[in-house]
Amino acid sequence: MTNQKNILITGGAGFIGSHVVRLFVQNYPEFKIYNLDSLTYAGNLENLKDVEDYKNYHFLKIDITDAEAVNQAFEQYKFNKVIHLAAESHVDRSITDPLAFARTNIMGTLNLLQAALNLWKGDFKDKLFYHISTDEVYGALGETGLFTETTAYDPNSPYSASKASSDHFVRAYGETYGLPFIISNCSNNYGPNQFPEKLIPLFINNIISGKALPVYGDGNYTRDWLFVIDHAKAIDLIFREGELKATYNIGGFNEWKNIDLVKLLCQQMDEKLNKPSGTSEQLITYVKDRPGHDLRYAIDATKINKELNWSPSVTFEEGLSITIDWYLDNTEWMEKVTSGDYLKYYQEQYSSAE
Repeated sequence: MTNQKNILITGGAGFIGSHVVRLFVQNYPEFKIYNLDSLTYAGNLENLKDVEDYKNYHFLKIDITDAEAVNQAFEQYKFNKVIHLAAESHVDRSITDPLAFARTNIMGTLNLLQAALNLWKGDFKDKLFYHISTDEVYGALGETGLFTETTAYDPNSPYSASKASSDHFVRAYGETYGLPFIISNCSNNYGPNQFPEKLIPLFINNIISGKALPVYGDGNYTRDWLFVIDHAKAIDLIFREGELKATYNIGGFNEWKNIDLVKLLCQQMDEKLNKPSGTSEQLITYVKDRPGHDLRYAIDATKINKELNWSPSVTFEEGLSITIDWYLDNTEWMEKVTSGDYLKYYQEQYSSAE
């Protein structure tokens, strides 16, 4: 990695991105780490307060849908490595506003690919475009089977369709122009700093507030859950040692039906809040299913395990406990991120940088 000077991480103020930025800023003091984020509702600079004063950390407030701004950033900062995480990522939002997902996930990715191509001008030595994607591009599974790196794409929501398209464009730039790329597809992430529209932080917040826990359908939808810090470590490993033009599936070897996960969450919350057992479960409310709801996702992470010696570091029970503790210890963060107060923090910290 001696020639890797300027690393661009897109979406670095978001949930997964902030954990990746922190890891890279702390692990690679000799490299300049640029966090490019537009600070939408899910982007929060308070996620990175612990590293914002590091000399090798730089924040760029740029929307990847702004092709001119993206190109200017590439020209000015001469990025030679890109880790692309910026994306609209919530299925329910994609059903409400699919065009926003097409703009960010497809056109935004194309803007980054084109900017990299324009800057690197065919000199691809020590260059990399690492694209982070999702297991949802593969569609849904029945009660058996796992997604592998060769599973055919079969997206069922506007979100997964937009991510599938971005994956295809990354591969197309590799095949057509020779752009060096790697793609990884991950399962559901959970952990500290996740915006509370997603299941686990939403339900933690609702239990604290005594609000209903809305479970879709019969609650038997099954997902593979991956602790976000383990995901960040996998991204670092792939970035350093992954094979060009390869795809890596990153999963937690950890399937849970939604209702079983919610009951475990309720149990741990009751214990941590010193409530009688079963108190939080009384908040479970079954609600009408959403359109195009995939029954089951499950990733086969054998390839990254065998080739790069990666495996999850915590069990789901351990990771969930760590996650709950973080939210209970950071209620102020939750209040700010749900109220939008974090935007004031951005203005105070970075108004002179614009």
